[in-house]
Amino acid sequence: MTSVSASPPSAEPAAQPFDRLRYAGVFLLLFLFGAETFLVSPLLPTIADSIRVSEAAAASSVTAYVLVYAVAAPFLGLLSDRFGRRRTLVAGTLLFVLSNAAAALSTGLTPLVLSRAVAGLAAAAAGPAIWAHIAETAPDAVRGRALGLGMALFSAGQVVGVPLGGFLAGLAGWRSAFWALAVGTAAAVPLLLKQVPAGGSAAPADGRGSAVRAVLAGWADPALRRALLVNTVFHAANLGAYTFLGAVLVQRFDLSVEALGLVGVLVGAGSVVGSLLGGRLGDRARAAGRDGVPLLPLWGLLLAAGIGLAVGGPGIVLALLGVTVWFLASGGFVTDQQTLAGTVAPELRATSSAWLTSTMYAGTGVGAWAVGAFADVAVGTAVVGIGLALVAAVGARVLRAR
Repeated sequence: MTSVSASPPSAEPAAQPFDRLRYAGVFLLLFLFGAETFLVSPLLPTIADSIRVSEAAAASSVTAYVLVYAVAAPFLGLLSDRFGRRRTLVAGTLLFVLSNAAAALSTGLTPLVLSRAVAGLAAAAAGPAIWAHIAETAPDAVRGRALGLGMALFSAGQVVGVPLGGFLAGLAGWRSAFWALAVGTAAAVPLLLKQVPAGGSAAPADGRGSAVRAVLAGWADPALRRALLVNTVFHAANLGAYTFLGAVLVQRFDLSVEALGLVGVLVGAGSVVGSLLGGRLGDRARAAGRDGVPLLPLWGLLLAAGIGLAVGGPGIVLALLGVTVWFLASGGFVTDQQTLAGTVAPELRATSSAWLTSTMYAGTGVGAWAVGAFADVAVGTAVVGIGLALVAAVGARVLRAR
């Protein structure tokens, strides 16, 4: 991968300050999208009872959201690259409002699942457009910091989503959680119209079949292809192992459900700190003239260390420290990857960002399957998590070297 040249570090950051308010609308959306990720989990028993289905059946609404997002994101990312950020972002945001209102009004499983699928479609349209918008409008010297703050807010939303969903359900019923998302998202629309400029297409349409070729174009670029492969492996270790973290901690320390909830706070705190730290350190490295993905190998090594401590560290204190390090590495890695996706192929920023999400979900599925193949989940988490984290670190080192 080619090096990114920059001015001396003493001058550039001061010359190009980071105006956070300029991104208030998209930052609000990222927080709400993060909250959406885990909002339904604490509500499943209540929803299942309300619409008279099993909890397993109600959980299909979560699956619908994730699957639609993972499949649709690259194609909708292309729309953003072709027709501009503003159109795709506003359309996705309005669809997100409608889908959450539809979920709140659902009286049966079918309309609930359909509304969650539409919500996944909406997030798949808006999400890649948000990351591309930040990457192409933030000054070079603070691009990583801007993306890192966006990722930190997304992570904060994920942490807040679980207690927020439970609180609203207890206060006014499970439907109120979806109404709150709809209202909060609607509040972001005026900010988006003011802050996201209208823009034309970046990637030209060049004939029949060009849309499919454009969706796959990220895989044709050597640097992006390697980055996407590293992303898949990293998240097979990261989120694949995380699928079984609760079971491992219960097995090791006999933790209660309440204690596991507190572990979730450490997960969120680590992700927020890692996102902010990754953006800031990445900007400093690039300002010093080092390459555009300076810390990816470090995040892989830290992930391996964090998983190792969480699974095998002596005592609960070291295990919880491992969880924090684990997700600090996760937040830093994702921020670095979004920065890379926004700079390597500027004409396909949203498409590349969408592929990061799709490969993240793919890696998560493969990693969870691999860990689940072990009779002892603690052993599986250690072998798969640590092993693949080290593979990701080596792959990231190769990515830097090219």
